[in-house]
Amino acid sequence: MNSESTQLNEASVVVAGAGPVGLWVAAELALAGVPVVVLERAAERSPYSKALGVHPRTIEVLAMRGLARRFLDEGVPVPKWHFGMLESRLDFSALDTPYPFMLAIPQVRTEELLEEHALAKGVRILRGHTVTGLDQDAEHVTLRVTGPEGEYTRTASYVVGADGAGSTVRKAAGIAFPGTDTTSYGYVGEVRLTDPAVVSAHNEHGALISVPVRGGRHRIAGVDAHHNGAADPFTLEALRETAIRVAGSDFGMHDPSWLSRFGNATRVARTYRSGRVLLAGDAAHMHLPAGGVGLNVGVQDAMNLGWRLAAVARGDADSALLDGYHDERHPIGEQLAEHTLAQSALITATTPDGAALRSLLNGLIATVPEFSLALARKLSALDVAYPPAGHPLVGTRVPGLFELLESGRPVLLGTVGEEAAALAAAMGIDVVTGDQPWTTAAAVVVRPDGHVWWASDDADDAEVMTALRGLGVTFAAVGRGGTPA
Repeated sequence: MNSESTQLNEASVVVAGAGPVGLWVAAELALAGVPVVVLERAAERSPYSKALGVHPRTIEVLAMRGLARRFLDEGVPVPKWHFGMLESRLDFSALDTPYPFMLAIPQVRTEELLEEHALAKGVRILRGHTVTGLDQDAEHVTLRVTGPEGEYTRTASYVVGADGAGSTVRKAAGIAFPGTDTTSYGYVGEVRLTDPAVVSAHNEHGALISVPVRGGRHRIAGVDAHHNGAADPFTLEALRETAIRVAGSDFGMHDPSWLSRFGNATRVARTYRSGRVLLAGDAAHMHLPAGGVGLNVGVQDAMNLGWRLAAVARGDADSALLDGYHDERHPIGEQLAEHTLAQSALITATTPDGAALRSLLNGLIATVPEFSLALARKLSALDVAYPPAGHPLVGTRVPGLFELLESGRPVLLGTVGEEAAALAAAMGIDVVTGDQPWTTAAAVVVRPDGHVWWASDDADDAEVMTALRGLGVTFAAVGRGGTPA
């Protein structure tokens, strides 16, 4: 054991995993003044970008913390995106958002930008530190960790498992991971091409899509109808053979930097919270990487969890606030499983009846704007609304107002009296007066994650004050920018 084993509450929260999800939840905690450390098993960041895109709602999340411009300056807007590799594309330009596109940006760069953000907020990141187990009681979670200097234990008030589909945190907490096993296999290769081409092909042999990525390389991905799941190594020659069968050419591929196969196993954790252990991202849900949504849903998990966990860890809210995280995000994980399984069925639909299904849906996307828009809203996560409580606005996404949420605190919108305004100020909640173009409600409280917490059409001061007290959360202990006031 090394000296770290004696440092009991060096951090109130430990996050396992320094991918986009772990980095975002850690930054949210630090923004709220909560000491946090991230433990990452890999000594260095992976050079491979599993994800290549940031969807509209995730860009809105970034905008709520003042980061969207950094990503927009480096990414490439893609206004049309695919569902299940269908030829007819979804038109994101029709979406009700300032960011009506999928932003093409490699995951490696996304992680770099999010790590810069987290470090600037005071997050400590320890690489080469592997969580191997945990125990929890009514007061703490004790993690067993293997680091560069050997084994040690670390104790925290809460632990967030953002450590991937094979999550050690999830397994150690005894959280079940039900779902379906792999029934088909996909492939991905990043290569150089002597005959570069942007290709989308689908036939009885499988599916293939080719897109340019950084460094003059192309990503070739899809499914091979002739691969039966055998554990043979995936080689450049195997990728060439698949490309020739599906697309009629290997495009002169050479110099591979990444070759991999993956399955369509789909699982969702039974619960996102077990006592003082919480799950987010791939640790909570695994699926075929169809539509490029996994990273995005994970970051949105982290946004929902961050402000809740911060309030509880600071002692400003009852731990019951954390139950709302599972209640709201677990159904989103189930929806994610459903539509990625549906996309898996479409991508692997190489039989005549499968081709008929693809043809039918292609036609609907091309000719029924409402159908295309519904799918676009689903992939973009702009359709996410949490169960309403009372007023129909409660749980809905607030359009715009991103700059008002950069402090990570709620906002009270509407014309309120002096007493309500004073109470809001005492709770650390900003008050913005005047009408809002997106609602006729008299008063609205917007959560730190951009969803409505409470609303009323004819609120008097007493009702507003009751609603504010009902939040059970005080944000006044934290100054702007995440430093203790």
